[in-house]
Amino acid sequence: MKSATAAIPLERLLEQLPEAYSVADKELVMRAYAVAEEAHREQKRHSGEPYINHCIAVASILAELKVPAEVIAAGLLHDTVEDTKVTMADIRRDFGDTVKVLVDGVTKLTHLPRVSRGDQHPETENGNEEPITQPALLGRNEDIVSETLRKTFLAMGEDVRVVLIKLADRLHNMRTLGHMPEHKRKRIAQETLDIFAPLANRLGIWQLKWELEDLSFRYVNPEKYKEIAEQLAERRPDREKQLEEIKDRLLKLLEKNNIKAEISGRPKHIYSIFKKMRSKDRSFNMLYDVRAVRLIVPDVPSCYAALGLIHTSWRPIQGEFDDYIAAPKDNFYQSLHTAVMYDDKRPLEVQIRTHEMHLSAEYGIAAHWRYKEGSKVTDKDFEKRINSLRAMMEWRGDVNDATEFVESMQSDVFQDRVYVFTPRGDIIDLPAGSTPIDFAYHVHTDIGHRCRGAKVNGKLVPLYQELKTSDQVEILTAKRGGPSRDWLNTSLGLVRTGRARSKIKVWFKKQEDEQNLSQGRETLEREIQRLGIKEINYEKLARDIGYKTPDELFIALGSADLSISKIIKQFSQDEEIKDILEVNAPATQPRKTKSNIEVVGLKDMLASMAKCCSPMPGEEIIGFVTRGRGVTVHRQDCPNVLKLKNEDHERFLKVDWGHVERTYPVPIKIKAYDRQGLMVDISKLLADENINIANVSVNTSRTIADLNLVIEVRDLTQLSRVLTRIENLPNVLEAHRTNPG
Repeated sequence: MKSATAAIPLERLLEQLPEAYSVADKELVMRAYAVAEEAHREQKRHSGEPYINHCIAVASILAELKVPAEVIAAGLLHDTVEDTKVTMADIRRDFGDTVKVLVDGVTKLTHLPRVSRGDQHPETENGNEEPITQPALLGRNEDIVSETLRKTFLAMGEDVRVVLIKLADRLHNMRTLGHMPEHKRKRIAQETLDIFAPLANRLGIWQLKWELEDLSFRYVNPEKYKEIAEQLAERRPDREKQLEEIKDRLLKLLEKNNIKAEISGRPKHIYSIFKKMRSKDRSFNMLYDVRAVRLIVPDVPSCYAALGLIHTSWRPIQGEFDDYIAAPKDNFYQSLHTAVMYDDKRPLEVQIRTHEMHLSAEYGIAAHWRYKEGSKVTDKDFEKRINSLRAMMEWRGDVNDATEFVESMQSDVFQDRVYVFTPRGDIIDLPAGSTPIDFAYHVHTDIGHRCRGAKVNGKLVPLYQELKTSDQVEILTAKRGGPSRDWLNTSLGLVRTGRARSKIKVWFKKQEDEQNLSQGRETLEREIQRLGIKEINYEKLARDIGYKTPDELFIALGSADLSISKIIKQFSQDEEIKDILEVNAPATQPRKTKSNIEVVGLKDMLASMAKCCSPMPGEEIIGFVTRGRGVTVHRQDCPNVLKLKNEDHERFLKVDWGHVERTYPVPIKIKAYDRQGLMVDISKLLADENINIANVSVNTSRTIADLNLVIEVRDLTQLSRVLTRIENLPNVLEAHRTNPG
């Protein structure tokens, strides 16, 4: 029996079902509702409403897209396996393989311990979500998110309907995000901006994209959101009156020239206005599309005829015309865009498209089922979209690490595209930000492996240069050889696409394990030495990162299956560093203080950094009580500490890093062949990283320059990245942290 609270939204859902649904289709939806309502009967959302209302809302969003009945049934059941006693076997038995596959595709992985998932899932028996009390669990929560997203994206490659359910689920969660605890809102909103809104854009579903963006922007940048919303609201009455006059004028002009058209004001979306303000560095008042209209005409010739009439009636604004009909966007969007100076000497933006283009622009890949409903054959267009999506994800089987997989999706699939040319004139479609190495691997794997240089528009360029649309690219190759491990160093920016990274890693995996083991050990030991870290316990390090033995870790590192940056990130996590480095002081629970250092057992004690060893976050530290100056914090391997421990051991205190928002001075040494502009290049590099130089001294001997700098960095990850970048400057031989004593 239906609960009273759910009856009203259920009736609304039934009214929204496509008219083309058969009796069997409607019966399938009703059966799915009955199972979901029973499974979620005792569960509530953060708002206090019955959880089944969320399931109905997700199904309602899907119904607006006119998707098949199996998808709406899966939308109703999407949380049952994850949050109730219903199993995948139950779903398959009661609803068949199709619904089971769809539900499985959006079900979160649960093989890791459950932690607070933060997306309005059911509460525990005591009415609260389980809190995250250990930072280690925060990392595992990130693993769950990444693994689940990877699972969904892989399922999307097989059946795109999986991701439609995921987007509908996220959209309703964003609509009700105000009921979530404040500390979770911004994180969930940022994830939506980074992943789910770009995913809706890649699928061409404008209806979902703009709402996900605006809802996320409201929590990510509430001040700017409010500012733009208020400016739009203030001008709405005048703008609506102006638009009515403009629409009447355009209709008369088009009718006079025998062009049938539907004209509407184009909605203004806050996040798109903000992005245009930022990208064009313009104020709200200077944007051309604050006043905008959309013309829907019968066919393509009418599009260009209407465009000609508008351009002869009003002066076009230079640089504001785009023909996406002749050259569609990479998500298959088609339309004519122009901006003209209207009678009142103010800009007016106009979009012109056909009915089919409009349907495709609003619903993207989901328009396939709307066309089906109207008996229009668009299977070829649908297959073209699916094949394009799969081509962008062809590397997906080579990437096993979930975090890297999600990052590759963001770089290869969600990014805008650039279109560059081979020397023969062939067009190559690449993600924005791609480099010549990415281009080489896109053309052919072997060309990528043997790439040693590149020419763009006839000029030699560095391999890290970003390619732009219309560039002509020529790859310079060696006769034999393979890729460099430096190409996988994210600090250098040589490779930006998951496709190229996966092919490079496959090449290294084919090398002998013995060679990889030696290379991996050498790489890690060199990095540890360069960062001034001592006494690494490799057994613990290997286990902590997920390998059984140090040799397995070294082989993974040598074959590029594991990145050095991931190890450095492990070093930089305050709590996890205790498991990696040998801890000399007894482990006790620290207390928060008002300073950036936690002093166990003492409250509000003054703490300062020792200049002899310059400790920084991510390293083992110890406090020494200095008479009249509070506690001085040293690295545990500082020579002064080792000397004083036997003499004044009672003056040493256990200290730990607190919540750090400051930078830390770190001495580094750079050795290079002297050349003009060397210090300028180093200074510019550090400025790009927002790193301050606290001190510098230079000694030159014949052709060799020794530079000693004190730079202020946030953590070990930033230090590792900047040392790597410095070592790759011309003439630089080495760069490393100066060890104390």
